[in-house]
Amino acid sequence: MRFTKMHGAGNDYVYVDCFAENVDQLDLPELAKRISHRHYGVGGDGLILIRPSAVADAKMQMFNADGSESEMCGNGIRCVAKYVYDHRIACKEQMRIETGAGVLDLSLSIGADEKTESVTVDMGVPILEAASIPTRLVSNGKVVDHEVEFAGQHHRVSCVSMGNPHCVLFVPEATDELVLGLGPLVEVDPRFPNRTNVEFVQVLSRREVRQRTWERGSGETWACGTGASAVCVAGVLTGRTDRTILNHLLGGDLTMTWDESTSHVRMTGGAVEVFSGQWNE
Repeated sequence: MRFTKMHGAGNDYVYVDCFAENVDQLDLPELAKRISHRHYGVGGDGLILIRPSAVADAKMQMFNADGSESEMCGNGIRCVAKYVYDHRIACKEQMRIETGAGVLDLSLSIGADEKTESVTVDMGVPILEAASIPTRLVSNGKVVDHEVEFAGQHHRVSCVSMGNPHCVLFVPEATDELVLGLGPLVEVDPRFPNRTNVEFVQVLSRREVRQRTWERGSGETWACGTGASAVCVAGVLTGRTDRTILNHLLGGDLTMTWDESTSHVRMTGGAVEVFSGQWNE
């Protein structure tokens, strides 16, 4: 099975071109666990399959490093778009990709070498109703700057779904103690019935933040596009940031905008193809 390693802002996945490879007889959750292992496998935050689609230019199916399937990945979908264009599956600068969270629109910036340099993704309208995220932190309505206790610690959190659930905590500093200690506890808290991604965010100014993410099913990742989208929305809702921000993540920067007229979130960032190989297992 041929594979390609790609990353968006350091959020790295193993990609398989299912236009050329047949994976339907494989145990995909087990494959994801094995191929994502950073010592015994290729290494990555998970596995993403690039499949044909009846309603878009391609379909993205993703598995986390623990084998669980997820709806969407903002950094991952930028890499899917780059692969689809650069490998001539669809030579379109305006592209549509099907995901578990619906069909998303993407705009590609193409360099002089006819390769994709950056991608802007329309991440859609954020979901704010607690039951739809889902979270049981409140019985109904929105979770915005809501005080909650996790493992004896009191924090104010805001919850957003960008097709997958996020719990955003604005903190003075995103320390290892918070990300690696509290993050795993919040992920599996029973008040998040589908588990949750957890963002720890330091506000640098009204237009600039620093984010670290404990990602559902993968642990800490170097970037999270849906998480950066949730942070943009939570910053506006809590009055901490403007509608356009520069988000500094461990693996790079993302420019985020929550459009007031359409309520859609837009994300712009790079996508990088690192290497290709053959998985012989």
